[in-house]
Amino acid sequence: MQGFMNDNLDSLVIAQLRLQEHKLERGQLLKLSIPRRFVGDLLSFAQKVPSVPMQRRMQLGDLVAARRAAAHRISWCAIFLKAYSIVSATRPELRRAYLPFPWPHLYQHPTNIASFSLEREYEGEPGVFLAQVPQPERFALPELDALVRHYKREPVEQVPAFRRAILLSRFPRPIRRFVWRLGLYADGMYRAGFFGTFAVSVVASLGAASLHILSPLTTTLNYGTFEDDGAIDVRLTYDHRVLDGANVARAMVALEDVLRGEILDELRALSAQASPAPALPAFENLAAASGSLAHIA
Repeated sequence: MQGFMNDNLDSLVIAQLRLQEHKLERGQLLKLSIPRRFVGDLLSFAQKVPSVPMQRRMQLGDLVAARRAAAHRISWCAIFLKAYSIVSATRPELRRAYLPFPWPHLYQHPTNIASFSLEREYEGEPGVFLAQVPQPERFALPELDALVRHYKREPVEQVPAFRRAILLSRFPRPIRRFVWRLGLYADGMYRAGFFGTFAVSVVASLGAASLHILSPLTTTLNYGTFEDDGAIDVRLTYDHRVLDGANVARAMVALEDVLRGEILDELRALSAQASPAPALPAFENLAAASGSLAHIA
């Protein structure tokens, strides 16, 4: 016991000597990069939304098995994009947005436009970019998966949505915030075109999950990692000015039903076909689905 106390005292003396040796050093000032500017602008408007997260534990063991058995491994991002789009297509309240200008009102878009986040490198730094997909429920899963992978691999400068974000983020802050304000609040149609009617944001592939995502959109879907039995925690963060908890709870029940129904059936059909998915999406279908956005792009 005495030896332990002596060792502890010696360690304390050494630690105090190290504290005395420490000198406060000045760090360096770093200019905000384009990706940091974009995220800063996004969060500036996201924090104005009184958002509430809701979670549901879903049992998707059969879906996990069907995905594993398919000849082409469909990304979970594509699966959840399509599933939530199917739900949103039948629930108009999920396609609504709160607009404060010129007076507080709700805008309801006629169709889904999904927005999902990706980490891409720009000028030597990883950054978050947002890609939009009109009416994901109209795509076959292999097409939607190919489109998601396309956005992950295509050079950043060649994706129109990414290029617009980069261009806007180069302007001084007052100009950037004014343009963001116009895009989000001035017209519901353009808001949906530029930002989407709902968002999907996940980092589950890295073994983590956000508990409360900040977003300027009405609903944002994210999910964690799967348990061994196929259980997974799925979260939907919603704008309480537009939706109430009961609406969101019912939507999450419907989402699980779609995942265990239509999506499971499609994955099983893909397994039965045992044929590889197309390397690129069916751009004919994409063009048809994107028709409503042609005048915006």
